[in-house]
Amino acid sequence: MAKQKGLVKYTGTLGDVRHFKIKGQQGYFAGMVGGPTDTQVKTAPEFKRTRENMNEFGGCAKAGKSVRVALSEVLNGMTDPQATGRLTSIMKKINLEDGTEARGVRKVEISTQRTYLYNFGFDKNVSFAGIVYVPYSATHSVDRLTGTLTTVASNPTNALNAPAGATHFRFINAIGVISDFVYNDTTKTYEPSNAALNEMSNTTYGAYMPLNAPYAGENLDVELPVGTVMTADVSVLHCLGIEFFQEVNGNYYKFSSGNCLVIDNVY
Repeated sequence: MAKQKGLVKYTGTLGDVRHFKIKGQQGYFAGMVGGPTDTQVKTAPEFKRTRENMNEFGGCAKAGKSVRVALSEVLNGMTDPQATGRLTSIMKKINLEDGTEARGVRKVEISTQRTYLYNFGFDKNVSFAGIVYVPYSATHSVDRLTGTLTTVASNPTNALNAPAGATHFRFINAIGVISDFVYNDTTKTYEPSNAALNEMSNTTYGAYMPLNAPYAGENLDVELPVGTVMTADVSVLHCLGIEFFQEVNGNYYKFSSGNCLVIDNVY
């Protein structure tokens, strides 16, 4: 694939050359027009492997979307342009681990491959570990309905890598439930094995804390509805985050930089 470096910038097709942009990347790109037709890809025997890959990729994309939907309340301003693709890539790795189904219909069995999602940062350019040096612990209840974030007393000046101009911060404790995804031969599509629990979520925000004063620490609990019965085919994503603000006349304005969210644990 060629990359255009001159002054002329355009998209579309010129002769046999197609010009286009790639989301999240600088510059313009070019490639040759051509390739198999849509009908060939869908029906020709030589594209059987391609159809298998496309089918499983669709299932992985659905699983990744469920993560984003479950955490949609806190993801605004927390992702990089490649976050969706990176999540889908992880789901594909999980998909490849399934040794029980045939190619093309392998499960996205997150419940047995949870470690793939450990420490996933939704913005690869801003890591939680690089922003927060406050000692903390993240725990959960046996029934998986409650997640707790406990932070200890510290000096924000030394314990937080805050953006210039910020006056306050607050911690985020969030949980989201993600089901395994399986292929439904009747509908010819991937579906959550437990649709009732899939994408269930909740979020707890800490208090607005000044950056120029000692931080006393907090204990933040986040809970799913009482009486919910978690099943073996669902996983809980326990996410930790931080947001920075500038306080003006009692109002808190969130910064567009420095905020971050990470999947601290999956259980």
